Amino acid sequence: MPGRSSTILAIAGSDSSGGAGLAADLLAAEALGAKLRWAVTAVTAQTDQSVGAVHDLPPALVRRQIDMALADGAVRSAKLGMLGNAACVATVADALRDFAERRPVVIDPVLMASSGAALLDEAGVTALIEKLLPMAALLTPNLPELEHLALCLGASPGDSVARQAAFVMRAGARAVLVKGGHAAGPEAADLLFERHHRAPTRFSSPRVDARLRGTGCRLATAIAVRLAKGDDLAAACAFAKSYLFRLLTAEAAERPVEALP
Repeated sequence: MPGRSSTILAIAGSDSSGGAGLAADLLAAEALGAKLRWAVTAVTAQTDQSVGAVHDLPPALVRRQIDMALADGAVRSAKLGMLGNAACVATVADALRDFAERRPVVIDPVLMASSGAALLDEAGVTALIEKLLPMAALLTPNLPELEHLALCLGASPGDSVARQAAFVMRAGARAVLVKGGHAAGPEAADLLFERHHRAPTRFSSPRVDARLRGTGCRLATAIAVRLAKGDDLAAACAFAKSYLFRLLTAEAAERPVEALP
């Protein structure tokens, strides 16, 4: 039922600045009426401008967190963010294998921080492709992330977004929401590619001049929340896009979201 409260699991890194990662996941989940459980994959020391240090947690501890979060069966969807390295990716994939057969898993492929610092090594990217893409109900890359993953899968430089998304879906992801924030133009348009759909679904909003960090985290978490509440994929993406636009508009206007018309 779309209206009921739900519990989701976020598997991601912590951000000491509070702008992205699990902090953003928690803010989004609470704002949308969901309970959040989490598994910390890495601890980062960063500001809004740079990443000063990253410490990846031991895979066994990551696994224990996930197992405990899932133990009572209350979690209805999962959202994956920063994973850090191949060992963590493999651990998360193994921990979620049974869960992913029954519940949706939304993967935000965090490859780099906004500042440009690498947050997943190349071995980790390969492991993500091989082990996690087949579990993904939805992958939510931005344009550079999509291109990087597609090139790893054999796409050619300059391939269209549609062709790049097709490579990712052939590797296992059931759907891909390509975030258009890096594209030029007055609108920020996201494209949802789904298997067995000839054309993508387009979600567009006016571009907003705001400095809000963690937008990808919040979008993926919002989608996971709505999937947990019973929305279909397109409806969940549309809701999340609208939610993020309101957040950006509030940030730009320096007003609380609740004060917007």
